[in-house]
Amino acid sequence: MNQDRLRFDLADLAEEVTPVDLRDRALRTSRRLGIQRAVATSAAALVVLAAATGTALAIRPNSQAPAPAGPSVTVTAPPVEPSRTPSTDPSRTSSTAPDGTTDGGSSAAATFGRIVYGPSLLPNGASSTSTVRLQSWRPGDDPVRLLSVPYEAAVLNVAASPDGKRMSWVDGAGAVWVSDLDGSERRKLRDGVDNMCWSPVWMPNSQQLVVRLTAGGDTGVLDASSGKFTKVTGFDGCHAVFAADGTLAFADGSDGTIVLTDRNGKTRRTVPDLGAKGSRYVSFDLSSLSPDGGRIALFRIDRNGTYGDAARDLLVNAVLDTRTGEEVALPLEGRQLQQVFFQPDGSMVVRVRSGGGYAVILVDAAGKKITERAEPSALRDMQIVAALG
Repeated sequence: MNQDRLRFDLADLAEEVTPVDLRDRALRTSRRLGIQRAVATSAAALVVLAAATGTALAIRPNSQAPAPAGPSVTVTAPPVEPSRTPSTDPSRTSSTAPDGTTDGGSSAAATFGRIVYGPSLLPNGASSTSTVRLQSWRPGDDPVRLLSVPYEAAVLNVAASPDGKRMSWVDGAGAVWVSDLDGSERRKLRDGVDNMCWSPVWMPNSQQLVVRLTAGGDTGVLDASSGKFTKVTGFDGCHAVFAADGTLAFADGSDGTIVLTDRNGKTRRTVPDLGAKGSRYVSFDLSSLSPDGGRIALFRIDRNGTYGDAARDLLVNAVLDTRTGEEVALPLEGRQLQQVFFQPDGSMVVRVRSGGGYAVILVDAAGKKITERAEPSALRDMQIVAALG
């Protein structure tokens, strides 16, 4: 889209609505409009100005975030039991995979688990008001059809619990739902939940979700059984992901940093050399965090690049060490990286373009290739939303 036309359109919009209306509209509809336009016109989603609860996704790198909302009262979250982090230093062996693929001399203990797929945002995708089926695939087996969810939710916010038993999503009306993988035991937990910037993120115990309410912007813990909500301060970004040890990471849209905190929002650190003044890169989209919080899969862009909107994007072009900011080398063999998801043992499912389709590479915690498998053609127009181990 012509940048001058975009500037004029945004200026016209600013004259017609108040700043609060613009922020609210950008937060809740930018990606939704992108889905609708992709379906109707085969055009890419419009780059928009977005902000939520003191967080802004800026069109220009030097834009300033709006002032945060007034102070909130800290409430202690209900106790949670983080999942135990398995060892990430298994022994290594060399072998040949059953399909003839030569393993990369890495751990024989790490294996592909179930990979959950949802639809990609494509020009020929489903209608934004239709429902679509998720699928799961364990390399070596056939894909399995899972529950049906609204197309918009499948693209924007659907998430799998760490124990692999339940899915959560927020529909277009702001209602958060949970169900078993096959769609049974479907229940609405509550209304008035953000469906784009902060989609429901499962805590490591698979019993609670962290959600953001649309009224007031409060973020907190939602019990997946009772629906009880408990406010927690310190969660003020977008696209949060949990590690098995309870570390939470999210994108701070004001300057493109990635923030890591504990499950109560108390401690706080950022990934070095990302988003801070003088850094080459910024990031507003992350998809997965290693079990110990030490590595993160995200989409990293030049700070002078195009930033996109407030909606979730699961594309990945880098894995970084969260303590040093250094990039983790991956065995891509010259192919284009698409997605990365950490499994419970610290290994990675790495999706790459391969010929006319895609392949998934199993990479151990040290960054060594174990094996790879070609994806079935039925999954070509889908994206990975979870790797369940």
